[in-house]
Amino acid sequence: MFESLRQRIGKALADILSAPRVGAEPLSAPSDFARLKATLRPGDVLLVDGQARVSIAIKYLTQSSWSHAALYCGPIPGRAEPDGTPHELVEAVVESGCISVPLSKYADHHTRICRPVGLGPEGRAAVVDYMVNRIGLAYDLRNIFDLLRYFLPTPPVPVRWRRRMLSLGSGDPTRAICSALIAQAFQSVRYPILPRVEARPGRGRIAEEILHIRHHSLFVPRDFDISPYFRIVKPHLEEAFDPQALTWSDEEAPEPPTLPVTPAPPVPGGESEPEAVAARVAAEDEEERAPGVAASKPAAS
Repeated sequence: MFESLRQRIGKALADILSAPRVGAEPLSAPSDFARLKATLRPGDVLLVDGQARVSIAIKYLTQSSWSHAALYCGPIPGRAEPDGTPHELVEAVVESGCISVPLSKYADHHTRICRPVGLGPEGRAAVVDYMVNRIGLAYDLRNIFDLLRYFLPTPPVPVRWRRRMLSLGSGDPTRAICSALIAQAFQSVRYPILPRVEARPGRGRIAEEILHIRHHSLFVPRDFDISPYFRIVKPHLEEAFDPQALTWSDEEAPEPPTLPVTPAPPVPGGESEPEAVAARVAAEDEEERAPGVAASKPAAS
């Protein structure tokens, strides 16, 4: 009975965390969905700028715009919406675990494509299969304390501890969230994301770099963004982009706001400081130009 109660409480907390914040407005423009769909390739990582309560906490803890990551798999056989829209993404979310969803779920979100470089068709297919085979894995909602940390969007903890806050929990693969499960998929084909690099003496003066795999629970969405092994793909630039073909409005650009100017305090005599300085400079110039002044001055040595 106690376990069932904890599960119900956990489900209620997960529903609250996954709901959009009331009055929240996206800070970035949504991606062009048609171009996004045409640009994605199986094996690409799609980063999402979310606005749910849990998203705000993740963005703060990771110091990033990206709160969620999903893997693009292409149309997944046997998985589609009731209207026939195919599921093309596999993701892990708190409230449902590992699920497949249509790409249109993020049509109104700001997104970014991270593409693994040098990973051939077989490697991409293996990453996709790894994710598809884990659809149905559930997050253990009994871990209430693991969920409660997201109710503090900006917890007062040192920067060096923030990433660790996201990896709390048992580490059980069935409880993996978001980027952690995707990291496992790429690690299964030994593709690097942000490995720990160890330099060892090599032949001559050339140092040999040895890569060490980090634990999957330590990965966050922004790691795919800053990884030197993933290319950032921008759908607008994948086509022949011509800035001269853009249509601009005829309206004039708005003038920048003018800041209020505080007048200088008056000086004795009724003049403001700038006026007094200007008058003094003008008087000195006039004295320089007056006849006989040059003769009265001693010659320069």
